[in-house]
Amino acid sequence: MKEFESNVQYIKYLVIKEVAQRFFHGTLDKSINSYREIAEAIIPGPKAMFRCCIYKERHIIEERVHLVLEPTKDNRIINVLSSACDECPIDRFVVTEACRGCLGHKCQEVCPRNAITIVNHRSYINQALCIECGRCKQVCPFNAISEVKRPCIRSCPVGAVQINEEKKAFIDHEKCITCGACVYQCPFGAIVDKSFVLNILDLIQNSWNNTSYHVYAIVAPAIASQFPEVKMGQVFAAIKDLGFYDVIEAAIGGDMVAVQETKEFAETIDEKGWKTTSCCPAFVDYIQRNYPQFMDHVSTTVSPMIALARAIHKKDKKAKIVFIGPCIAKKDEIKHEDLVGAVDFVLTFEELKAMFDAKELNLEELEERSAGAPSGFGRIFGRTGGVAESVIKVAQMEGIEKEIKPIYCNGIDECIKNMKLASFGKLNANFLEGMACKNGCTGGAASLSHDQRGIELLNRYGKEAATESPFEGIAEYDLTAINMERRFGLQEK
Repeated sequence: MKEFESNVQYIKYLVIKEVAQRFFHGTLDKSINSYREIAEAIIPGPKAMFRCCIYKERHIIEERVHLVLEPTKDNRIINVLSSACDECPIDRFVVTEACRGCLGHKCQEVCPRNAITIVNHRSYINQALCIECGRCKQVCPFNAISEVKRPCIRSCPVGAVQINEEKKAFIDHEKCITCGACVYQCPFGAIVDKSFVLNILDLIQNSWNNTSYHVYAIVAPAIASQFPEVKMGQVFAAIKDLGFYDVIEAAIGGDMVAVQETKEFAETIDEKGWKTTSCCPAFVDYIQRNYPQFMDHVSTTVSPMIALARAIHKKDKKAKIVFIGPCIAKKDEIKHEDLVGAVDFVLTFEELKAMFDAKELNLEELEERSAGAPSGFGRIFGRTGGVAESVIKVAQMEGIEKEIKPIYCNGIDECIKNMKLASFGKLNANFLEGMACKNGCTGGAASLSHDQRGIELLNRYGKEAATESPFEGIAEYDLTAINMERRFGLQEK
């Protein structure tokens, strides 16, 4: 457990590891019996590890296995395990001792379900009728009604996590931006992201040792914050040993994006007044859903993942591509109609760790390998401020005289605040960098670790780059031959 931040992360790891191990040994099947066998292997008993009994634990594990082995409804990325969502406080609103039994009874009058009655001159909430709308709390003149928000609801600033009549969480996919905050914050592991580990293992196996086609791994720069006990070259070697044809740093795509973003800024800023970055899919999705009138302010440059994937496809017609990173939203980004075909599947850092261990790879014993030669600026795309700093660097190198006044949105809350300012015409910047996760990609929902040290490790990794010039990092690619634009077709999750 010392390697993991919580029991929830550890359970996720155990499920992925067991599935991958069985795949490597040729014993994996998709039958119900297989679900049970995996659950019993992880929860052998006789004592329960985390829940009331081994039978409930095994049932939850079976649901998790199902999400790995089978498609989800409408291919949704964020899903709720109903059997696991039963331990949070269900009485969200409760009348406290501060209730003075006022004559106005405003709480009772505004309740749409008649859930509030007056008993001995005090308000009382019938929890069987309460729909948790919160109107009673809003009108109480004494602030006598307390509210206990579930962690999943509290973590979702866009209001996509809601509670149904059975007092269980559900996702409103019309609002969800797939940032994964609810997945990371749910203390019972009841909200999970769809895993594509089996799809990726099949993709590698069916390549026949990369002779039928070539399976590339594009690795996000935030990987520098995930395996501090070994060298980055050893991590790349381990990824290669999973069966990939080649491993390439997504930071090279970051260099491509920095060059293109700078060009787009210089050409359009006079007309638009302000621009935003488009590297974070959750941030872009938030604008699409909540401020569609400002989509012409969003950079039309693709994300580093898509830019590099398209560049690889241009060089190798037999390429298949897997992106490895900390981001759950990337699993949704690759499905958007104007991006389909660039990347085949997404693997998270949590899942990568499980695959390493399933194949019994000892990273410390591996010989280092390179994954390309990006610039230090391309690597710092993985933390808040990195994109803007890279664009400013390119502008200086190109002699662009347009002033870039950036503002860094460190987390979706700051994104929301600054988009509100933009809607009122009060944005004190002309270049808005949006990162849905705090600390940027180093704090991604599917990271193995989320502490402040991740930024230090990433900055150090950036300084270790052979060059600071984004142009040197992309020298082997012809940007003029790569489609660096997207149309932002909004697609239902």
